[in-house]
Amino acid sequence: MAGDLPFEKPLVEMRQKIEELKQFGEEKGIDFADEVARLEERYKLMEQEIYSNISPSQKMHLARHHSRPTSLDLIDLIFTDFIELHGDRLFGDDLAVVGGIGKLDGVPVTVIGQQRGKDTKDNIARFFGSPHPEGFRKALRLMRQADKFKRPIVTFVDTKGAYPGNTAEERGQSEAIARNLLEMSALGVPVVCVVIGEGGSGGALAMAVGNRVLMLEHAIYSAISPNGAASILWKDASKADQAAEAMKITASDLLQMEVVEEVIPEPKGGAHRDYEATAAFIKDALLRHLRELAVLDADELREDRYRKFRKIGEFQETQVSEEAFTEEPALSPE
Repeated sequence: MAGDLPFEKPLVEMRQKIEELKQFGEEKGIDFADEVARLEERYKLMEQEIYSNISPSQKMHLARHHSRPTSLDLIDLIFTDFIELHGDRLFGDDLAVVGGIGKLDGVPVTVIGQQRGKDTKDNIARFFGSPHPEGFRKALRLMRQADKFKRPIVTFVDTKGAYPGNTAEERGQSEAIARNLLEMSALGVPVVCVVIGEGGSGGALAMAVGNRVLMLEHAIYSAISPNGAASILWKDASKADQAAEAMKITASDLLQMEVVEEVIPEPKGGAHRDYEATAAFIKDALLRHLRELAVLDADELREDRYRKFRKIGEFQETQVSEEAFTEEPALSPE
């Protein structure tokens, strides 16, 4: 299959053997049905073993797969009557962020997503899914509009991080991200965020301050990309696989740490194998969570969002005696 990853090589080789045996039997008029059935059974067992034991580094490669469904792919499959809106009304239109108004089972919602390209030309136009400040400001403009008209908000997170170049810094990248964090926390409408591929750094968090944060099964979400972490820790970005193993970036890890509320299953082999099934799984999760949030008023939604993020992380308190603050420091001998 096109786009197979290295850990899927045994499956590719087994499938090739099965097809060759079928073709040989047809050409020679020999019945290999029993042999093919045995190989098919072995293939299913191997498939189950491989896909039920995917490592964090392998998930990273699945999350970055060039054929993985993008935000626009999922918007087309999940929402109806979608109208894309453009521009931040301050600088320009960042194609790394897409957003607009659509209907989810007949209910108007605002949907916003980070958008990777489908080919080299598209990726260049969309900055490989890494937004500039105007991308975050476009997203915030649409969120404010949704808040004004009481529409629920759905965001799709899929970026390695905010665009790191001079042009972004000159236009206020850090302020744009911080502004989104601040204003998303105060929205009076339900906000459900879905990490569909790679959620990296502040670029991801700037669109993920929601009442519910969900993740696709093979998506990753981290404070820094594994490549960036490897560059800092080992001065070698090629050690991204090693960093991914140590960083607790998988959906199951983050569910356990209560960073996300639900892991959405993917078709066997990853979301790129079946767009329609992936979209159906996401739609089901969105409907369930939005129904739960629909009963809350604006103040309750803000409080719910506040509690969600306050409970993330663990810490220990240590009792320190008053003497520790009043004792004279010992003088070192000259």
